[in-house]
Formats: sequence, C-alpha cells, structure tokens
Amino acid sequence: MGQIERGLERALRTRPIPSSAEARLRFLLTMHRGSTRRVATVLGVSQRTVQRWVTKKSGARRPPGPLQVRAIEEAVLARWQPRIRARRRAQAEAEGFVFHTRARFGFAAPAGSSDDPRVRWITQALPGEVARELFAARDAVAGEQQQLVILARALGHAYFREWGRRAHGLQVSFSDVEFADFSIG
Repeated sequence: MGQIERGLERALRTRPIPSSAEARLRFLLTMHRGSTRRVATVLGVSQRTVQRWVTKKSGARRPPGPLQVRAIEEAVLARWQPRIRARRRAQAEAEGFVFHTRARFGFAAPAGSSDDPRVRWITQALPGEVARELFAARDAVAGEQQQLVILARALGHAYFREWGRRAHGLQVSFSDVEFADFSIG
C-alpha cells in the first residue's frame, strides 16, 4: 500500500483501527458474534488456530505469525466503519477535498523555464471530480503510479496553473511522495 492509498484510508476513517493483533481479533470476533469458525473462514485458517490465538490460558495461547497478522489487518480494514467510510467517500466526491503533500515536483514547460524537480509542501483544495477519479482508480486496483498521475494532473491545473489563469502548457510530474493526506469536510 503506497502513500496515496494510506492517505485515502486515513481520510475515510473517523477513529483509528485497533493497533494490536489481539484487539483486531477481538473486533473480528465481535463482528462475527463470537464465532471462531466464521473468523477462521475469513482469515483462511482453522477454527482451532483462532481458538489458540484468543484463549485465556497462558500456556495454550499462540500468537499469530506475520502472514496471519497481515491477514487479520486486511480483514479488519475491510470491515472497519463501513457506513462512515461510504458517507465520507460520497462527501468527498460531491464537495471535493483538501490534499496535503510533501513530494518532488518537476515540470515539462516551454523554453526559458526551470524544469528541475524539487521537493515542495503543497496544500490544495481539489474538486469532487478528482475524488471520483481517485476512488474509481482505487476500486479498479490501479497502482500508486496511476493515482500519482491523477493527482499530478489535478495539482497542475489547480496549484501550478491557478485553474487556467497562468502557465499554460505546463505539465507537472509528481514523484517521491513523503506523505499524502486528505481532509474531507
């Protein structure tokens, strides 16, 4: 998961996901009404394995391995605050969002201008069309590079060309993202 994807995920949540594997397992058990069989099916492990992870007996308890920890995290992310996520996504697609980033920006511009890439801090309000494009790319399992192209085009128009008032013909390249955050509403 790249910086853009992580930023989108953070923007869609109003509360942080549980941080420990134990807390995540408790959440999954709560979602499945305490059924270790259903949790095991979701995680692709045996029911007995889930029972070992959550048992109260200290000698019988076994922590999940790295692959299982990742599977638990993905299962929790997929089930965390579904209605809030849908509502915030709809809000971003309707009203737009504010994009905060620190990344390397370069340009392809007419002769006489500097096109050397440099690191910039940028905070820019972007319209709902950009949010729709980003979410559509994410739903289509597009990579980080495709999302960077969408954001570079939007930032080029909004930030560097001031919505078409200057720097006509300027093409923006966007790379080396240090962080990407989105503020919705």
